[in-house]
Amino acid sequence: MTYRKVRGWLVLVLLVTGWMNLIRPVVQAQSETPLVVTVRLEGPLTPIWQETLKRAIHIAEERGASALIVELDTPGGSVEIMNRLVQQVRASPVPVVVYVSPAGAMAASAGTLITLAGHAAAMAPESTIGAASPVGMQGEDIESTAERKAKEVIKASARGLALRRGAEAVQLAESMIEDARAVSANEAVQAGLVDIVARNLPDLLSQLDGRSVEVGGESVVLRTRNAVVVDVPLTFLEQFLQILTNPNLIFLLLSVGVQAILIEISSPGGWVAGFIGVVCITLAIFGLGVLPVNWFGIVFLVLAFVLFLLDIKAPTHGALTAAGVGSFIIGALVLFNSPNVPGFPRVSVPLVVGTGIVFGAAFSLIVGIALRAQRVPVRVGQESLVGQVGTVRSELAPVGSVQLGSELWTAELIEGGRAPRGSRVEVVQVDGIVLKVRKIQ
Repeated sequence: MTYRKVRGWLVLVLLVTGWMNLIRPVVQAQSETPLVVTVRLEGPLTPIWQETLKRAIHIAEERGASALIVELDTPGGSVEIMNRLVQQVRASPVPVVVYVSPAGAMAASAGTLITLAGHAAAMAPESTIGAASPVGMQGEDIESTAERKAKEVIKASARGLALRRGAEAVQLAESMIEDARAVSANEAVQAGLVDIVARNLPDLLSQLDGRSVEVGGESVVLRTRNAVVVDVPLTFLEQFLQILTNPNLIFLLLSVGVQAILIEISSPGGWVAGFIGVVCITLAIFGLGVLPVNWFGIVFLVLAFVLFLLDIKAPTHGALTAAGVGSFIIGALVLFNSPNVPGFPRVSVPLVVGTGIVFGAAFSLIVGIALRAQRVPVRVGQESLVGQVGTVRSELAPVGSVQLGSELWTAELIEGGRAPRGSRVEVVQVDGIVLKVRKIQ
């Protein structure tokens, strides 16, 4: 290696070393600035929350965040989903702070245990927590034996989560489950159920700084003052799936899906209507699996579907379609408007009635067109030419040629006489390859 090359390499090494020395203070300054990751969980509990929380914990761990703040506002939901969310929070390697916010928010029912699961818990002013008594899938009171079992299991979970907060917190958590008690933010702090009342996120970060929490059996001191906050928004897929939990949208998907499949059955041969129907019903089934629905409504919806199918084959049409529309409306109302289900919006009654009427009218129109098409006699071959109108190409005197469509035929006037070139004639009979025609005045 020549002296010039050695000198070049030495200059390059010195430049790189100098550049690293320049940026090292910046890197150190950035590393000294704490990072906090936030994610918002709002509305009734859904399976989407599990993936959202899992992704937020992964991001917080990957970026070395000081804490993950879960901003919670929920009326509750499935006990099964609640248990999985609690497990995710407790297994998080990053401290999780559950913050019931904004002002006026609530951590009701299953949200109570999610709040207790946090390594630290906070509430905004005027927010509430509690009312965690278990109910049935449709929001109804469950039978005494089943109720006692469900309460005891949830109370045991609540005791385990609230034990580190003191005896008064444990007692309050049990009363929230046993007696459906709910308390305000200040009352929860006084009982030790939550740690902080914070007006907003900056206030929360200020109060959390220096607080010691236990994560995975080890004590961790939170560094949150002047922290850089990184929000974890919902992905497009999560937003889309969240929209599918709206009962009004599910009802419309069911309506369009059933209508499309009926069109495919009444007029088979295409694939567009059937494909649209299958997609709509598949999306609706996802929403039905999340929403607390009364499955008795499915009976009426299936009955409506059967009535519509029967009306296609019935000798007199209209009565079965009307009965199907009534059954469809009743099924939708029963399916989604179960009483006492917190948090989930009810389906719009005018939307159900209006859609049902339009649905029945459209189905009647489509079936009517299909039936009229079936009654039209099928004509093939030369018989199909009778009644068609052609144009004279060479004068009929009385024999000549006539253009019929794109074909040229030999034609003869049945009444005799002449028909000049360009005049119009109607086919009245076919004799071999000769058309018997008459002039059209």
